[in-house]
Amino acid sequence: MARRSAVRALAVAGGAGLLFFAAVFAVVYLTGLRETFGGPKVALVEVTGVITDSKEVTDQLEQHLQNPTVRAFLIRIDSPGGGVAASQEIYEELLKVRRVHGKPVVASMGSLAASGGYYVASAADRILANPGTITGSIGVLMQIPNVTELLQKIGVRTVVIKSGAYKDLASATRELTPEERRILQSVLDDVHDQFIQAVADSRRIERGRVERLADGRIFSGRQAQELGLVDELGDLQDALARAGALAGIPGVPAVTQIERPRFSLLRLLTGWQFNEPWGLAGPGPSLTLAYLLHLP
Repeated sequence: MARRSAVRALAVAGGAGLLFFAAVFAVVYLTGLRETFGGPKVALVEVTGVITDSKEVTDQLEQHLQNPTVRAFLIRIDSPGGGVAASQEIYEELLKVRRVHGKPVVASMGSLAASGGYYVASAADRILANPGTITGSIGVLMQIPNVTELLQKIGVRTVVIKSGAYKDLASATRELTPEERRILQSVLDDVHDQFIQAVADSRRIERGRVERLADGRIFSGRQAQELGLVDELGDLQDALARAGALAGIPGVPAVTQIERPRFSLLRLLTGWQFNEPWGLAGPGPSLTLAYLLHLP
């Protein structure tokens, strides 16, 4: 009888212990604490598609910075660029990772890392590209749709009441005046100047050299290396090895990556997950200003 009771007590204790460890494992797994275990790691952050918002990328950077095992950052870029402010925000946060937190940053270019994609890459300590990567396109694009003729055909006209001469600047329902074109060109030139200065500063290239390359032209990865816009030719694994070496991680470094949110119909309907597709008509302003490679 006593032996049976002892066996039962051991079984209960064993079951309770198993449940406890299972609960701890679940908490660690669901909260992402597992990523803080183990040796030094390289954080992989992806910048893909048109850059319409910086939040997803900057949030990932912040989360990785909270992980004491992350010693370096690898930014994988496959993007034609996108919004000016979004590209600049990612660029600035990457500079903080390097200069404030002291973590090396390596950029790896995929098939395409142009315009805003190159802007982001230029914040890294080292840039690696494939020989056939399409990059460059250092410039700014401003697009203003004009539906005047369409409205005339269907018998619609607009009446504008405004508080100032330029309040309806870049209206889609009329042609630009010469003065309006001058104003918009001055804005575009200033934003272009910001791009040039950012590349010159972060890449330590004489500004005049950058200006000569900043007419919107594209380069292959090999051409970009010859021009000093890229440091090395190599793939993602080469970039990982470079990040590990800069961080002093021996051998092949372990990689940690935050999973992107999965598709959700609710998120799609509420606008939580996806931004409005670039270039499609929406309720926002008709004028767009972008560090974007333009493909007709």
